[in-house]
Amino acid sequence: QVQLVEFGGGLVQAGGSLRLSCAASGRFISISFMAWFRQAPGKERELVASISRSAGNTYYADSVKGRFTISRDNAKNTVNLQMNTLKPEDTAVYYCAAKQFNGGSYDSWGQGTQVTVSS
Repeated sequence: QVQLVEFGGGLVQAGGSLRLSCAASGRFISISFMAWFRQAPGKERELVASISRSAGNTYYADSVKGRFTISRDNAKNTVNLQMNTLKPEDTAVYYCAAKQFNGGSYDSWGQGTQVTVSS
């Protein structure tokens, strides 16, 4: 099993930056994809960004392209999300997720960290 813990959330003004981090621990051989999801009140959880083990395959939601950057350090089993030029609509609970098989689902989730962007 993979246990995930996020940290780095907080309150920031529009136009500011935050860096989220997620640390994985537990009993596993490797993690194929890691990702960041977010969910705002009353809205569906959405995929913000994902990254493959080799970092050669990344995905970004259109709403965050050019502003967010996902990265990972396999030696440390961590994944990060650098968020720049934050907008009020980025306000949400951000969740770290992981899966151990490329064709599988994200079956390991962190508890979430709140990101609030004030206007």
